Amino acid sequence: MSAITAQEPGLAPARRARPGGLGLRWIAWRLVLGVLVVLAASVIIFLATTALPTNPAQAILGKQATPDAVARLTASLGLDRPIADQYLSWLGGVLQGDFGTSLASRRPVAEQLGPALENSLVLLLLTALIAIPASVLLGAVTALRRDGFFDRATLLVSLGLTAVPEFVIGMLLVILFATLVFPVLPAVALIPAGANPLGYPRELALPVLTLVLAVVPYLYRLVRNTMIDVLDSEYVTMARLKGMPARIVLLRHALPNAMIPVTQASAVILSYLLGGIVVVEYVFRYPGLGTLLTEAIGNRDIPVIQATALVLATGVVLFNLAADVLTVALTPKLRTGGRR
Repeated sequence: MSAITAQEPGLAPARRARPGGLGLRWIAWRLVLGVLVVLAASVIIFLATTALPTNPAQAILGKQATPDAVARLTASLGLDRPIADQYLSWLGGVLQGDFGTSLASRRPVAEQLGPALENSLVLLLLTALIAIPASVLLGAVTALRRDGFFDRATLLVSLGLTAVPEFVIGMLLVILFATLVFPVLPAVALIPAGANPLGYPRELALPVLTLVLAVVPYLYRLVRNTMIDVLDSEYVTMARLKGMPARIVLLRHALPNAMIPVTQASAVILSYLLGGIVVVEYVFRYPGLGTLLTEAIGNRDIPVIQATALVLATGVVLFNLAADVLTVALTPKLRTGGRR
């Protein structure tokens, strides 16, 4: 009797009217969690950089400065205050877009951070635009022709690339395309300050190719395994039994369902790329966040280190938030809160 009642037309609209998981309340809650994560990361970054064996006042004045001069500058910078007061002062400046002054260049950190962030975003987006479609295409093709020669060869190559660090891939590409074998590309990405990186495609080629080769093996194998599971599912089998063409089965039934985990994994890949650009940019001397961070570490430039690390942490949170929203949007069961 209850089963019959549940099918009555009058009850269905009321159930469908319930708010799903992708409502404004859920998004707001995710934003709050993201802000809390970034806040916790800012505390860790500040405490870690404060513990460095470097006196910013000494770094500014140089090794020949007298103790009295160092003490006066330390007091004027507020470095003699309690750690909690220093953190709150720094955080207040960050919220207003003031990341402090670089100890090495004596310029505002924001002036250095802005161009470096733009350059890194260009590198990141170009890599994503190439790596994600290539992984989906490669994963779909190998899933359709699994256990064949091409599938096994691709798996072998991907496992080999997975075991090689990014800087090794970069150096091998430099040897192959910039020095000994085919010297057709520049070995370093010397892009002038303030210039648009998109105007220097030859300089971008090797850094982008390095990152693509570093992430495609992970994402392609995920697409392949997901596609195999989907192609073996009952609804795909039923579509084939109905006589649907293989292309329609793949594009309409298999690929959309396989894209749900791929969407989530893409955010993980982008977060991974945020870490990978630090190494790759340094190898190719690309003027992005990675180069800015490594130079700041070498100079013990604490304000630049703090700002760059905080921007990278914020990027990871934003990518994961976007992936969660897209995953729920693509999953009907999550979008309706699991209710039918």
